[in-house]
Amino acid sequence: MAPSLRTVVRRTGLVPLTGSLEPVVRWVAVSELEDPTPYLEGDELLLTTGMRLDGDFSGYVGRLVERGVAGLALGVGLTHEEVPPALLSAATRAGLPLLEVPRETPFIAVGKAVSDLLAAEQYEQISRAFAAQGRLTRAALRPEGTHAVIDRLAKEVRGWAALLDEHGEVRHATRAAKAEAVARELAPGGPLAAGGRLPASLALSGPDEHVVVQPLGGGARPRGFFAVGAAQAFSPVTQTVVNAAGSLLTLSLEQGGAQRESERRVRSAVLRMLLAGADERARGEQGRPGPAGALEQARAVLEPLGARLPDPPVVALVMAEDTLETVEPHAFTARLPGGGAVVALVADERADQVAAIPAGTVGISAPRAYEELGSALDQARRAYESGREGPVRFADLAGQGLLGLLDPAAAQAFAAALLDPLTRYGSRADLVESLRAYLGSNGHWDAAAQRLGVHRHTLRYRMKRVTELLGRDLDDPGTRAELWLALAATDHAPVTSACPPGSSRSSPS
Repeated sequence: MAPSLRTVVRRTGLVPLTGSLEPVVRWVAVSELEDPTPYLEGDELLLTTGMRLDGDFSGYVGRLVERGVAGLALGVGLTHEEVPPALLSAATRAGLPLLEVPRETPFIAVGKAVSDLLAAEQYEQISRAFAAQGRLTRAALRPEGTHAVIDRLAKEVRGWAALLDEHGEVRHATRAAKAEAVARELAPGGPLAAGGRLPASLALSGPDEHVVVQPLGGGARPRGFFAVGAAQAFSPVTQTVVNAAGSLLTLSLEQGGAQRESERRVRSAVLRMLLAGADERARGEQGRPGPAGALEQARAVLEPLGARLPDPPVVALVMAEDTLETVEPHAFTARLPGGGAVVALVADERADQVAAIPAGTVGISAPRAYEELGSALDQARRAYESGREGPVRFADLAGQGLLGLLDPAAAQAFAAALLDPLTRYGSRADLVESLRAYLGSNGHWDAAAQRLGVHRHTLRYRMKRVTELLGRDLDDPGTRAELWLALAATDHAPVTSACPPGSSRSSPS
């Protein structure tokens, strides 16, 4: 803070005549103009010999007061042997601090003294800021990390502080913090997040409190926010301390993010290890760890990280990659090989609870041993790719028939190739629909013919033609199953027959 008039008087020997000595002096100006105010900014101590001042001083004094000068100091012994009574009277009425500069006191000495005082104040501010930064840095090195920085910051500003995540949720706050109010302001749809965009920084001032909110993180999207409040306005020193705290908090978050990413890579490697152990068991390879050995190795790798695998049987949950941060505090998570999705491994009894945490589709496998982890991941991935919303259990896909387990594009390509001889046959007889009615009636001629509205002998002729064009034996159950799936894929709909083709039939003749 700049020195007061009282401090300047003590340092220079100026003689106070009227007015308060509490105003601060931010600079010294010397002027003999009748109106020096165009060249002043306010808070100056104006020095003059009054060579152009005489008579009525009220206008001169009024202009100085309006400009906001800290005080007027008149040098005596040159133009005026003593301070004119009219000037003293005008200054008293206007409340302008008036001082006398003794003849033996050079104006430049007053300027140097104020300059020294300002330099000393700036040095003191820098020293206070540096000391505060040191205390904040030591706090950042404590085990509590970001929480310790927030606690120290509140003490430095003699107020309160709070740490919030990127969604505006309060993570840590000191006593009497207005964190919940700040969280409401930052929440989507709140006054400070109009249009869905959070502010880059924010300063709020009221009659009894001043609040600053700053983002954390070096990217376009904040990793979080911190808020600090105090009863008094933030001085340059305080603002420097607040900025230093922001830098330390950002550094801690970035380092924490790098550590989390490293741990994610370790968990992904553990997942590949478990899958490799299951594959080796399936291939019967010798001299390799196998699933039991791979499981023990995986647990040994995870132990230093404080992570653990659930006890078998386990359920695999596959979900979108952007749900990773939401789910990883609740389960063992890893990125799936090939990317694009993540998997969470949980105990069977916790599957529904964890699957309800993220938004969007979550594929859920049947409970499996670690030896069958590959099968569990395949089930969860198929359920995730089913296109249904919310949690989807692989077991629920059974109601869609075998077609629901096949890749739609591959199934339709297979159907087009298999049925191509019939579709190219022409419109003289609808062989595809006749085949559909025949298979849908489980090979019963009368039922199929009635469904088509043709004579049974006509249907027999068509089925004979189908056999010739396809070069396939319709008596073969495998052939019937393939044709039935091809027809269902052509319809883009699940198979609806309650009785699979081939369970009861009559041969075409």
